[in-house]
Amino acid sequence: MEISSEAVKRLREKTGVGMMDCKKALAETGGDFEKAVEILRKKGMDVANKRSGRQASQGIVGSYIHMGGKIGVLVEVNCESDFVAKSEDFKNFVKDISMQIAAANPDWVTRDEVPEEILNKEKEILKEQALKSGKPEKVLEKIVEGKLAKFYSERCLIDQHFVKDQDRTIKQLLDELMGKTGEKCLVKRFARFQVGEEI
Repeated sequence: MEISSEAVKRLREKTGVGMMDCKKALAETGGDFEKAVEILRKKGMDVANKRSGRQASQGIVGSYIHMGGKIGVLVEVNCESDFVAKSEDFKNFVKDISMQIAAANPDWVTRDEVPEEILNKEKEILKEQALKSGKPEKVLEKIVEGKLAKFYSERCLIDQHFVKDQDRTIKQLLDELMGKTGEKCLVKRFARFQVGEEI
């Protein structure tokens, strides 16, 4: 089957993956665009998993000032080499993450960073809400789990939906970056400042 250069270009724009990989994915799926996107995302995740044990001690600190100086963000994003830290893909990711933090105001980078007392309190509140709704005891845990996933998706950066593309999470964006760069990349930490905010 002949794969048009237009389809390859469209797939590259959507995923940010190299032209040859996009062409291969389209050939593999018989030109099915959505399936090709899925294949490339999975490939990015496979690369990410293989890289998870590696050391990421290079990177950059990005900044973003929004709304005429009312909101400011500093974020540290790490990778394995200075070469990747200077790449366009990496810099664009850092810029997107800075804007994400300004817009979506997460509290933590990952689920692991949520303090235990906050998590326990949240579970307690959710369980109480589920009990009040009159749901049977056996489904309470499932309801709490579902609502907890929503809590993570609102408060943890990695679980949030990307403000520029609600179909993708920040985790997927990070996996795609690792797939493109071939290196372990991670969001290390961030600080968000808002004028008039309680300190």
